[in-house]
Amino acid sequence: MTVRTRSVRGGVVRRRRARPVVVVLALAVLLTAVALLVVGDFVVPLPEVIGAITGRADWKSQLFVLDIRLPRVLTGLLAGLGFGMSGAIFQSLVRNPLASPDVIGITSGASAAAATCIVALGLGGTAVSAGALAGALVTAVAIYLLSWRGGLSGQRLVLVGIGATALLSSLVSYLMTSAAVWDAQQVLIWLTGSLSGRTWTHATTLACCLVPPALAAAALARPLNVLCLGDDLARGLGLWVERSRLALLLTGVALAATATAAAGPVAFVALVSAPVARRLVRDGGPALAASALVGALVTLVSDFVAEHAFTPVELPVGVVTGVVGGPYLLVLLVTANRAGTSASRRGSRLLR
Repeated sequence: MTVRTRSVRGGVVRRRRARPVVVVLALAVLLTAVALLVVGDFVVPLPEVIGAITGRADWKSQLFVLDIRLPRVLTGLLAGLGFGMSGAIFQSLVRNPLASPDVIGITSGASAAAATCIVALGLGGTAVSAGALAGALVTAVAIYLLSWRGGLSGQRLVLVGIGATALLSSLVSYLMTSAAVWDAQQVLIWLTGSLSGRTWTHATTLACCLVPPALAAAALARPLNVLCLGDDLARGLGLWVERSRLALLLTGVALAATATAAAGPVAFVALVSAPVARRLVRDGGPALAASALVGALVTLVSDFVAEHAFTPVELPVGVVTGVVGGPYLLVLLVTANRAGTSASRRGSRLLR
């Protein structure tokens, strides 16, 4: 058996594993969404939910399902898809598990812009979301330019992003301390990440803005797979490395910025989704579809817990994702530190 034959068979086996994983994740997302539509202070049975969607239920069921719960569920689902796919792109592109939008400063740029809109400009609603989108894009461009040194290094990108996050967090802290009580409360809710009060305007706007970068990500999946092999091999295979990398970075930024503008900087969804998806799929690639579905599942499950686990108090969804993602980040840092220490020891033994 030749190496090429084994490689082809291995790729077929991995694709066969990826497809059922994606199907199971999609079913889990669907079941969680249905649970969010059914459960609440006013329980709507599943037949009534279906009737409300098809226009055959009574007015009360239609009010709770169509006007209150469904826009919130769709916003959370779409935002989770955006965060998960963006995290997979960033982590695969720079080959660093820390390179997610909420670690390298993209969502911090959105947060700083949103806080400026609320406190300094007195804006609200859609204007804050538009400002957050613009802030994320400007921050991404600045981080990219500062990280560029004849090429893009994953480690340099993470370090520059962490520095930008610290700087932007200081700006947000200053705005919070100088704001009126009501404005500070609005900023705090937005910074935590919340799906409360989401309407059809949020859901439809997010859907329209998320479709183009999602389609671009699907079209760029093959170049991303090639880039995962290394720049030299990618060039040898005829790929325009820098152009592909720039297109992927812009796509990842657009996905993260759009999701953040709609739901706020929901913590750690982008960081956690891709590693979980790759562990489930086990194909060695970016696993964009699985990562997007894991992001949606994490967001919806966290929103369910935030809404119903502590009644009558409703927590922002970002509180729950922070509780889950914080320990994961610590484990990731400890693992990376141990791996670096082991590599350093092996290098010292070789030098001896």
